[in-house]
Amino acid sequence: MAATIILVQTAEQLEQCLEIRKEVFVGEQNVPLEEEVDQFDVISPDVNHILLEVEGLPAATGRITYYKDNAAKVQRVAVRSAYRSKGTGRVLMLALEQTARELGFEKAVLDGQCQAEEFYRKLGYEVISKEPFYDAGILHVRMEKKL
Repeated sequence: MAATIILVQTAEQLEQCLEIRKEVFVGEQNVPLEEEVDQFDVISPDVNHILLEVEGLPAATGRITYYKDNAAKVQRVAVRSAYRSKGTGRVLMLALEQTARELGFEKAVLDGQCQAEEFYRKLGYEVISKEPFYDAGILHVRMEKKL
């Protein structure tokens, strides 16, 4: 897989990220658009969006926002269906974690969908929430990894 990791810096790149998320979360998982797009969907020093291209095509995206206790909050991790089960999500997560390290964060925190919990466990994340909770109508668990 020839993947290119792009730290989003232009409105066009951000729009590609949003299109992936709309396809995955709104289209496939029925998350309301008004819950999917939020105040962090901008180019800003307070948020770092990553766009992953495979063979020149937008394939996956995720973002990092600032959390508490020197932790990066990994959010909106989305992989287009054609690129799943091919290592694309793993490459995306490694890129998000590397970006977080470069920003000086000591750990990463995420709210992962329960159906993706095993994926995140294989990357070294551990569940820290006492029980699953709903976000946008989908069961999630809070997970953490030391960077």
